[in-house]
Amino acid sequence: MAQTLTELLDLQRSVALSLSTVLSREKVAIASRKPAEMESIAHDKLGLLNQLRQYDQLLGSHAERQLLSEDSALNEKVVEIKSIIHDCKEENVVNGEALQRAQLSFNKLNNLMQQSRGKNGMTYTAEGQTRNITTLGTNVKA
Repeated sequence: MAQTLTELLDLQRSVALSLSTVLSREKVAIASRKPAEMESIAHDKLGLLNQLRQYDQLLGSHAERQLLSEDSALNEKVVEIKSIIHDCKEENVVNGEALQRAQLSFNKLNNLMQQSRGKNGMTYTAEGQTRNITTLGTNVKA
């Protein structure tokens, strides 16, 4: 049996709210620098986005989809879902920027650590990572 528009909208709203919760968890994980948790959250986020896409496709192909704009109660649900998703997009951008700042901070710290081991002996590997070469005392001819 096909689902009604109301059922699909309720499911989509539920998934959008779950995505909002996951994004809040992601913000905490980024601030706490918990990479394992961030990986798990990314997986959850991807699953929720796929569910949203699936419900959107079901709504778009529903036989009564014109009621989404004609029926005021359904239209209110659509507006609410769009608002939740808009907020999720904004929070995702903020989380992405925070993650980039954390990555830059890590890279700077890593480079400083590498430089402190021997500024003149730093080179790059084939993978583009910095690597120190110890040359102190290795060229003594005795």
